[in-house]
Amino acid sequence: MANPFQEQLLKAGLVSKQKVKDTKTQKRRDRKAKVDDGSAALKQEIAAKKLAQVEKDKQLNEQRFAEASEKGLVRGLVTEFKKFAITPAKDAEIKFNFTFENKIYSIYVDDKMQSELLNGHLGIVRHEEQSYLVPHKLAERVNLLVPAWVGYLWTQEDNTQVVEEDDPYADYVIPDDLMW
Repeated sequence: MANPFQEQLLKAGLVSKQKVKDTKTQKRRDRKAKVDDGSAALKQEIAAKKLAQVEKDKQLNEQRFAEASEKGLVRGLVTEFKKFAITPAKDAEIKFNFTFENKIYSIYVDDKMQSELLNGHLGIVRHEEQSYLVPHKLAERVNLLVPAWVGYLWTQEDNTQVVEEDDPYADYVIPDDLMW
C-alpha cells in the first residue's frame, strides 16, 4: 500500500483490507466515469466532429475528382503541344531570351520565327526542362490550364510603350529586335 493514511487505519483496525480494495476500485471507476460521463454536451461535440469530418472528406473527394479531370486535360494538352511544336532550323543563329520562373532561358530561332514571336503568332511553352515553340492559340490554352508552363506569351500589354513626361530619350524609338 502506497498510502500511509490507509496503513494507519489498517493498523488501528478501523478498516479491513477488503474495504481498502473496494475503495481503490471505486476511485478507479469514478475516474473512468468522469472521462466518459455520457453527457449530452459530449455527445453533441462528437456528432459535430463526425459531421465536420464527413464534410471535409466530401470536399477532399470533390477536389480529387477535379484534379483527376484536370490531369486528363493536362495530359491531352501535353501531347497536343508536343505534337504541334515547331522545331527551329538547325542553322538558326538568333538567340531569343525569355524568363521562366525567375531564370533566363534562351532558344535559337531564325528571323521569321523571331518576328512571329514578337508579333504574337508563336509562344514558348516549357515542360520537363524542354522548351517548345507552339502556335499562339495553343500557348494561350496552356496559360489558362497551367500558367506555370508558359515561358513566353505575347500579349497586347507587352506591346504598349510607357512614356514618362521627363524622359530625355522619349524621341528615340527602341527597336523590338534589339540584340544585347
